[in-house]
Amino acid sequence: MMHNKRLVAVACAALLSVPFAVSAQESEESTSPFSASFGVTTDYVFRGVSQTDNGPAFQAGANYTAPFGLYVGVWGSNVDFGDGGPNFEVDYNIGWSKDLSDSWNLDLGVNRYTYEGASSGYGDIDYNEYLAKVTWTGPVTISGLLGYADDYSNTGAKQTYAALEASYDIGDSGFSVGASAGYTSIKEEANEWPRRADYYDGSVSVSKAFGPATATLGYYDTFGSDASLLRRESDTYKPGVVFTVSVDVP
Repeated sequence: MMHNKRLVAVACAALLSVPFAVSAQESEESTSPFSASFGVTTDYVFRGVSQTDNGPAFQAGANYTAPFGLYVGVWGSNVDFGDGGPNFEVDYNIGWSKDLSDSWNLDLGVNRYTYEGASSGYGDIDYNEYLAKVTWTGPVTISGLLGYADDYSNTGAKQTYAALEASYDIGDSGFSVGASAGYTSIKEEANEWPRRADYYDGSVSVSKAFGPATATLGYYDTFGSDASLLRRESDTYKPGVVFTVSVDVP
């Protein structure tokens, strides 16, 4: 039987604590090709699902972006998937980001999700996800994301993720508001439970920038009949409020 936390909670966060991947959009204007980020959050939520069993997380990442848009990066966080599960997640990404115009950006990338510190009987749950992101920047910034994993959590399952995100800067106040909606579909070809899982996630957030630091307060939830079933198995699918402070180093 597939461990239910492996099925969904192992995945790649929502608006606040994204490891990820398709993220090099702003780097073309950076004075240095290197950048780093550090953060602390009351809960590492990824696509509506807690990766730390509703507990806090400490996170850090580093990226290099070439002038022609190629980027590579690494990102890490503590995780908690239950007894015997891994203690740390380390993600590696490579991709290409290109401004198609003053308003449009295309970002194509691959994430490698790896997990360390699990007991010998837990199994290998590392996997790859292929991502495409299109962003329009205007009065409101809107992004569409599509992800696909052909061997989700090293189980042979096929995962597809689609999301729409929006954010709005409130004048020169340093405040911004954001919202996201996503859909996860996981199809298991082997004779394991569940053979299929489909659910939605959503979030709303407000952020305040303080120089290189940003404080964000967000609300996250999962929806759909499968999400209701998964909530009976684990509190990690239940709604929650998350507070995050992150610092970007150009």
